[in-house]
Amino acid sequence: MKVTLRFFARFGELLGKDRIVDAPENTSLADLVRDAASQNGEGYGLIFDGEGKFREYVILMRNGKRVSAAAAERTPLSEGDEVAVFPPVAGG
Repeated sequence: MKVTLRFFARFGELLGKDRIVDAPENTSLADLVRDAASQNGEGYGLIFDGEGKFREYVILMRNGKRVSAAAAERTPLSEGDEVAVFPPVAGG
C-alpha cells in the first residue's frame, strides 16, 4: 500500500522531507516512522530513545489528526494515508 510520509524541520533535513512509501499491509504508524528513520542514525536518535520509543517531544499526525506516541504503536495505516512527523514547535 502507498503511504505519504513527511518529516518537517530538522527531521526533514536528516531524513528527507516527503516520500511515498510502499508499506506492507498491517504496518503501524510507529513501524513506518521507525523503518524510515533507521536509515539515518542521527535522525533516528532525535525521534526515538535508546529503547526505540518515541521521544516525548515528537509530534505525530495521520491524515491531519494528532496521534499520541502510545497510540502510534497500534494505529494501522491504510492505502493513501499521510503521516507527518514534527519536532517541537517554537515561535514568537
